[in-house]
Amino acid sequence: MRPIQATISLSALEHNLAVAKSKAPKSKVMAVVKANGYGHGLLNAAKGLKAADGFAILGLDEALTLRTAGYKQTILMLEGFFSADELSAISEQSISIVVHSYKQVEMLESANLTAPISIHLKMNAGMNRLGFKPQDFELVLAKLQTCKNVADITLMEHFATADESLGIARPLAVFKQAAQAHQYPHSLANSAALLRFPEANADWVRAGIMLYGTSPIADDSAAKFDLKPVMQLTSEIISVQTLEAGESLGYGHLFTASKKTRIGVVACGYADGYPRHAPNGTPIAVAGTLTQTLGRVSMDMLFVDITNIPEAEIGAYVEMWGNQVSVDDVAHSAETISYELLCAVAPRVPLKVFA
Repeated sequence: MRPIQATISLSALEHNLAVAKSKAPKSKVMAVVKANGYGHGLLNAAKGLKAADGFAILGLDEALTLRTAGYKQTILMLEGFFSADELSAISEQSISIVVHSYKQVEMLESANLTAPISIHLKMNAGMNRLGFKPQDFELVLAKLQTCKNVADITLMEHFATADESLGIARPLAVFKQAAQAHQYPHSLANSAALLRFPEANADWVRAGIMLYGTSPIADDSAAKFDLKPVMQLTSEIISVQTLEAGESLGYGHLFTASKKTRIGVVACGYADGYPRHAPNGTPIAVAGTLTQTLGRVSMDMLFVDITNIPEAEIGAYVEMWGNQVSVDDVAHSAETISYELLCAVAPRVPLKVFA
């Protein structure tokens, strides 16, 4: 069997959820488990985060999977429903929905449901992705207040720059101005806002990437916030090559040795989810020693420098990211974000879950 695997730590998920709760002790925590639990497996993530007050997902299939697995918490569909056909199951299974468009309002008003649905009404306070502009918010809210298919209402927004120097002051002020006349619960903070801006800790906080042990803030490490890595992506060396000075390596010859260099070939490539565009020098660990990648990542293999790791032979343990190599550091090297790397782990990579 090919040696690559991803291991998922439930105790790390539990720990990171506790960190989220400590940052907002008076708020309910909505654990975001969309995108197959950020690549960790939906039910794996839910198991480790079972103490959360709610789960946020994308589609109805994910919501029903959680309900079938026995989770009774609030389950919120972050983009709401996509067709009127979904509303019956949403109603019957007590699933909550985000409402962000007039079309959704119209479908809600026209539906014939067995029970009303809890909604999160989304404001567009500057991200310009989903939601109603502040000047339209009052009118939409009035329509939903009189809709027979709407149960309780929560008001929400999503911050575009909570992880950047711009912060959240302006969109938070816009939201408060539009929502101040109503006594509904609020859902505001994402991971970055939760870690940086306690003023955004409202009735609900939506913790996402921080639960998986990576930092949502480029200049701050996960360790700074006491977050533990949840996924460890590992494999083994399957071949060893020695390059003489002047010899090149892999597709495109992106690395040429300036001196005698010992190379380990690792059973992991872009078909497993490792970024093809990771350059020479991307951090990686072999036999417990930090080293670097060399050459271009192939579909099923990548190269590591083991010149100074004499004990590294065929079968040597390799960590692409996890406990020794931060996925944030790999992402930074590859000019992307940890979210993309975690979500991109391929289905062919076995997931092993441990306590």
